[in-house]
Amino acid sequence: MKLDSYCLRYDDGAAPNPFWGVCTLVICKPKIRRTAQVGHWIVGLGSPNSPIGDVSDAVVYAMKVTEKMTLQEYDEYCQSSLQQKIPQWRNRSDYRLRVGDCIYDYSEGGPPKLRY
Repeated sequence: MKLDSYCLRYDDGAAPNPFWGVCTLVICKPKIRRTAQVGHWIVGLGSPNSPIGDVSDAVVYAMKVTEKMTLQEYDEYCQSSLQQKIPQWRNRSDYRLRVGDCIYDYSEGGPPKLRY
């Protein structure tokens, strides 16, 4: 078993994204994403500078890697099975929809486009 950990200096819900029954680490910690494998654990630790105060003695989240995808595979997965992770930047009724982490659109072929 391998364990990676890091300090969440700022947590707005996008990275990691714990919503819709799947905790994802798509748009942060590229080194961890590159080396993590199925079965590894990732732990996010609190920061002394959190907007809610000093939570440096807290575990913010722990997740076990159950699947690993490329960004293109994640985009295809979200479009077919997890559309809530595609950000709806202007949605004012549900904060979770604004902080979706499926921010790269591969549907047109070629290089990905940033979703606006």
